[in-house]
Amino acid sequence: MALSDQTFFHNCLIALYLIAPPTFISLRFLQAPYGKHRRPGWGPTMSPPLAWFLMESPTLWLTLLLFPSGRHSSNPKALLLITPFLFHYFHRTCLYPLRLHRDTASSKSSAGGFPVSVAAMAFGFNLLNAYLQGRWISEYKDYESDGWFWWRFMGGLAVFGYGMGVNIWSDSVLVGLKKEGGGYKVPKGGWFELVSCPNYYGEIVEWAGWAVMTWSWVGLGFFLYTCANLVPRARANHRWYLEKFGEDYPKGRKAVLPFLY
Repeated sequence: MALSDQTFFHNCLIALYLIAPPTFISLRFLQAPYGKHRRPGWGPTMSPPLAWFLMESPTLWLTLLLFPSGRHSSNPKALLLITPFLFHYFHRTCLYPLRLHRDTASSKSSAGGFPVSVAAMAFGFNLLNAYLQGRWISEYKDYESDGWFWWRFMGGLAVFGYGMGVNIWSDSVLVGLKKEGGGYKVPKGGWFELVSCPNYYGEIVEWAGWAVMTWSWVGLGFFLYTCANLVPRARANHRWYLEKFGEDYPKGRKAVLPFLY
């Protein structure tokens, strides 16, 4: 049975790497139809807060379901390592949808519905990723021979915490603009003065820190997939801002990586 699980784990890891290139290529030409890029033709929709809650939820319940079955489930290093992952997704699954619902329910935001088809694809990815991250940390990572564990953990955690701070702050600014109503506005202040999508920049930085913390093909694969997913999305958002606001949009801003891209 252990061999069967290990085979399944490796196949899932290969799948994580295989889906990144087509995700990047497809998003260069076809943007996911939600938020600024909402458009008809993608089937039924649901409330955005509910969509975020449902599609992100496997990262919590599947991780918590699988973790106790791992041989390292009581190892303090494993428990410490999984904590930032769960902390991020507790915010993304529970707190962010609640804030989104609270701050936009009474506004005249034009965010519209979230396509069920897109939420279902995100749900499937989160099933895959939650299994890989949780299973690696609780079962397959070798803690005994990793003499650099604490250096990698502390360094990666610092990067992760910085990225999460940028991500949460940026989301708060964007949700606040939706709460004001009156259509889309140019976000200003902080990291928005450097990039159009600091929320995506923060998340990319987060999972770079996670890759360092886990020091694994699993963590690296998640980081690369995050880039494949968010960099094209940021590029499309940046172009959307330039087209919508024209000369009123700061020309010095990059899309997602300060001073670079």
